[in-house]
Amino acid sequence: MEQLDRDILNIIQTGFPVDAHPYAVIGKQVGLSEEETYKRVTDMKEREVIRRIGATFDSRKLHYTSTLCAAKVPQERIEEIAAIVGVYPEVTHNYERKHVYNLWFTLIAESTDRIEQILSEICEKAGLDEIRNMPAIKMFKIKVDFKFKDKKEATS
Repeated sequence: MEQLDRDILNIIQTGFPVDAHPYAVIGKQVGLSEEETYKRVTDMKEREVIRRIGATFDSRKLHYTSTLCAAKVPQERIEEIAAIVGVYPEVTHNYERKHVYNLWFTLIAESTDRIEQILSEICEKAGLDEIRNMPAIKMFKIKVDFKFKDKKEATS
């Protein structure tokens, strides 16, 4: 990976500019044009170096509630049911695990009533008997920043 891409990654993971032209702001910091910066970020996204660019909010401070959910899904229907779950904008993560409860997702909504409504809808649409609802009791948030060093620093 080129050093410019490493520099861009170091900036966007924790300091993505809130600006009408964020790629111009990033570009100025690394010595590129807005267009070239955007092209590099797009290329890293296409190569799956970058998985997602988006804001992270503290749902509790916004007076929302969150829950971790788990369902037992027949293996041959995992993709179908994951797609049903993924339609809801309140779902933030949706993934398969090697466990008897093999489809897990997190759900953030304005109330526990809305969470129950969504889970009921998913069960109905997917033909599931139940989805385990495990509301967050205590919030643990681990902040991880990866420092992308240049090649010389990484080898010393």
